[in-house]
Amino acid sequence: MPSSQMKLTRWCLLATIYLLSICLSIGLSTALGASPTSEYNWNLLAWMPKPIVPADNPMSSEKVELGRHLFYEQRLSITGKFSCASCHIQALAFTDGKSVSVGATGETHFRGAMSLANIAYSPVLTWANPLIKQLEKQALVPMFGEHPVEMGMGGREKQILVMLKNDSKYRQMFAAAFADSEDAINLNNITKALATFERTLISINSPYDRYRFAGDSNAISQAAKRGEKLFNSENLECFHCHGGINFTDSIMHQKLAFVEIAFHNTGLYNIDGKGAYPPDNTGVYEITSVPSDMGRFKAPTLRNIALTSPYMHDGSIATLEEVIDHYKAGGRTIRGGKFAGVGSDNPLKSEFINGFDLTESEKSDLIAFLKSLTDEGLIKNPDFSDPNIDPIIVNTVRLRQETR
Repeated sequence: MPSSQMKLTRWCLLATIYLLSICLSIGLSTALGASPTSEYNWNLLAWMPKPIVPADNPMSSEKVELGRHLFYEQRLSITGKFSCASCHIQALAFTDGKSVSVGATGETHFRGAMSLANIAYSPVLTWANPLIKQLEKQALVPMFGEHPVEMGMGGREKQILVMLKNDSKYRQMFAAAFADSEDAINLNNITKALATFERTLISINSPYDRYRFAGDSNAISQAAKRGEKLFNSENLECFHCHGGINFTDSIMHQKLAFVEIAFHNTGLYNIDGKGAYPPDNTGVYEITSVPSDMGRFKAPTLRNIALTSPYMHDGSIATLEEVIDHYKAGGRTIRGGKFAGVGSDNPLKSEFINGFDLTESEKSDLIAFLKSLTDEGLIKNPDFSDPNIDPIIVNTVRLRQETR
């Protein structure tokens, strides 16, 4: 065969192999793209974008259900009587109603439990740690953290795995949720399942949502409508830190071009006249040691805010009325005691905390608006409830409470 013909034949062979490789790649990509996890049904309304999910922990209904069981599993605590749900109670929009949380051993925390509603849309977790950004990693803190103790399982990792492996229900659930894993019951998969369940705790069915996004003009009262205008006014400035679909300025989702993260000093304290906060609660400063980070905390979502009292990171304000008074004054004044100081003079506070004029009638309107953000669907959804309790019994107890 002439040399030129051999070269042509070799070129044709290489070209054929190249084309086959492309076809195989396309076929493989198509097959992976059609995996069940990529088709997870979030059951979202059209206006709500999908959350961002880590590539190494895709959603699946099996993993969600496993995470739900683990979320309510009391054997994941040192006392066997404490679970994630102890500090994140569904009826309270996954908060606990306490000023500061109390761990399994009775140790008091420095801060209150944040709501888990729409936590899938939060690019940064906890009140003031800009380094904790993934639910999978955050789940390790309550389970194994020692300062303070929450679930108290530090050093008891093997105990957890033995307990789960000896439970036939969990053996089946882990095998279903992590079918590709030879040893499915491990700490990595425990936190993945917990995070997957937590991402489903989505709140988008409040009366305000029906009014603003579903066209139901009668879903909220006239007072709430007036309160919405006040909330979004430059006079009150609430929307700067509590705006957007989740009423917070720390947000991420699939339709957002970039992640938004913010922390604010609201003038809650000013112990030394230079902006100091209580030494065990200094906000982002605790992590960065940057002086200007003193007293800076994440603005939490205001969804279901009527259910999540007391307020602020340390639960030091009891009611919504008092919260509004705090912002109306441009900061809190503490007249005596070790934390005495004029918060409105805090040199480190946010530029949006300047105080404002507000009549009592306007204050009532603003509260009516905030109460319109309560999502009964979140707090009554059986998919979010304790799987160890019969839903019929739960509904019966709830009806009795509501009729009293």
